[in-house]
Amino acid sequence: MSKPNIIFVICDDLGINDLCCYGRTDHNTPNLDTLAAQGMRFTSAYASQAICSASRAGLLTGLNPARLHLTTYLPGRPNTMAQRVLHPEITMHVPLSVKTFPHYFKEAGYVTGFIGKWHIGTNPGPAEHGFDHVYYPGNVEGRNTTPSETEGGKAEYELTQETIKFIEMNKNRPFVAYLGHYTPHIPYTAKQRLIDKNTNAFEPVYAALIETLDNTIGILMSKLEELQLAENTIVVFTSDNGGLHVPEALHDKITHNTPYRAGKGYTYEGGQRVPLIVRWPGHVPKGRVVDACVNNIDWIPTLLQLAGTPTPSGLDGVSFADGLTGGLFPERPLYWHFPHYTNQGGRPSGAMRDGNWLLVERYDEDKVELYDLALDIGQKQDVAHQYPDRVASMLTALTKWRNANNVQYNKPNPNCDEKEFARLYIDIDPSKFDPVVATKEEWARIREWKKSMYVVFRKGLGLEE
Repeated sequence: MSKPNIIFVICDDLGINDLCCYGRTDHNTPNLDTLAAQGMRFTSAYASQAICSASRAGLLTGLNPARLHLTTYLPGRPNTMAQRVLHPEITMHVPLSVKTFPHYFKEAGYVTGFIGKWHIGTNPGPAEHGFDHVYYPGNVEGRNTTPSETEGGKAEYELTQETIKFIEMNKNRPFVAYLGHYTPHIPYTAKQRLIDKNTNAFEPVYAALIETLDNTIGILMSKLEELQLAENTIVVFTSDNGGLHVPEALHDKITHNTPYRAGKGYTYEGGQRVPLIVRWPGHVPKGRVVDACVNNIDWIPTLLQLAGTPTPSGLDGVSFADGLTGGLFPERPLYWHFPHYTNQGGRPSGAMRDGNWLLVERYDEDKVELYDLALDIGQKQDVAHQYPDRVASMLTALTKWRNANNVQYNKPNPNCDEKEFARLYIDIDPSKFDPVVATKEEWARIREWKKSMYVVFRKGLGLEE
C-alpha cells in the first residue's frame, strides 16, 4: 500500500463549540458531523497558543511557541498605559533556520501544497519554507469576498477549489495539502439566504458562515470519493485557537465556547481547546470520541508516524499516532507561556494542564489559580487555596519548562496607569463574561468595556491623544 495522502484543514478562530457534533444545536454542520462519525473526534485537543500566529507557528514547526519567541499574533499588540507589564519583543517570523512542516514531508516522499492563510511572517513565506505548490493570497489577516451563489464571505469556495486542483494534479503520488481557511475570523459576512435560514441562531451571520464552511468540506470530501482517494487519505480538521466570546471590531455578538470559560486570547479552556476531527478509513476507528489531551505541536511527528516514517528528534511535539489507530495515547502535562495582553482582554499568563488539573499563573500580579476540570469544566471555582502542595509542584514544573524553553519574560511598565489597568482588567473580568446567559445590563457593560479597550489600543498606536 502506498503512503497515505494527507489533507490538513485548519480554520481561523473556530471554537470547540461551533459544530453540531460538539453540541451546538443552532448551527448546521452536516458534512463535518459526517466526517466525525466516520472518524475520531477529540474533546481535549489544544492549540499551542490561544492566538493565531503563535499557534500556527507551533503547528508548522512542532516546537513550542515559547521556544520560538513567537508568542502572540503578528505583528503584535502595542504596549499601552493600561498594562502593568510590557510585552516582550517577539520574533516577527519563523526563520528559515527552523525546519518546517513541508521539509519533513518532502523528505518522506510527499509533494506538498499550501493553500490559504499563513500568518507566521510574510518574508519568508510558505514557498520559501519549502511548500511545492503555494496558493497564498498574501493578506495575513484574511481574505474577504462578496457572497454570491458561487462564493462565501471568506473565500471558502475559492480556497477549496484551489485545494482540489492541487489534489487532482498530484492524485497519482503521495501528497500533503495544507488548507488554511480564513473562516470564521472577523470581519465576516455570508449569503443572505443562509443568514435568513439561521435567523434563530445565537448569531445568524456567524451561523451562516459556519454552514458555508461545512458545505465546502462536503465538496472536498466528495472529490476524494470521486477520485477514489478517500480510503487512503488522512483528513484532519481543526482550528488555530478558541472562538471569540467578546465583541470585536464591528461585530457585537460572535460566538460562545459553552461550557468552557472565555475564548480566543485567554489561557482558560475556551481559548485553548479546539475542535479536532481525524478520518482515515480502515485505520482510525470510526465514531470514536476521545478525551485524551493532544496539542497541535504534535502533528508533524504524528502524521509522519502514520505515514510509516520515523519520527524526528528535537521536536517538542510527540506522536499520538498509536492512539489514533486504536492504541494508547501518550500521557504528559501540557504547558503554555502567553506573556501578552490581548485585544480580547486576556492578560499575560502561563498555564499547565496535568491530568484533570489546570493551573493558571498571572504574570502581572502575584496570583495563581487552580481548577479541577473533572468537577469544574467551566473554571468557575478557583481551588488553589485548598491544594497548596499541588499548586507548588505544578508551579515548579511550569517554571522548569519555561527555563528549558528559554522563554521571554515581561518587564514592569514604568508608564502604567493603575486606574486604567483597574478599569479594563479589575473592575470587569471579561474572561467571566458568558455570552449565552448574559443579561442586557451585562451586554451593555461588555460593550462599553470593549470601547474603552479600543480607545486605549489606539492611544498605544499613537493615533489619539
